Amino acid sequence: MNKESHSSLSSYLLGFMLSLLLTGTVYIVATRHLFDGGGLVLVIMILALAQALTQLMLFLHLGQETKPRWKLGVFLFMLMVLLILVGGSLWIMQNLNYNMAMPATDTMKDERIYR
Repeated sequence: MNKESHSSLSSYLLGFMLSLLLTGTVYIVATRHLFDGGGLVLVIMILALAQALTQLMLFLHLGQETKPRWKLGVFLFMLMVLLILVGGSLWIMQNLNYNMAMPATDTMKDERIYR
């Protein structure tokens, strides 16, 4: 076994163990309600970011390629497209929700109409 495959194997094992640890931590934090409301969401988001960085660095070896950094460029472009798609979709849905909301009129409030 050469040095390159050994470092890759240790990288995969470390990534697997960290992923299990982070996933278990999120599960425990969420099921035992260790934080309330916004604090819980913040902790879960921080742990999700740590999980994503673990996956990118230890499984995809994102920062370890030689020049030119094609993997990093492709990843950043993919991230930009993803943010545009998700952000645009949320913006459109929020706009539709706002514009489709029907205000209650006096006739709709009258219970006699529905009887």
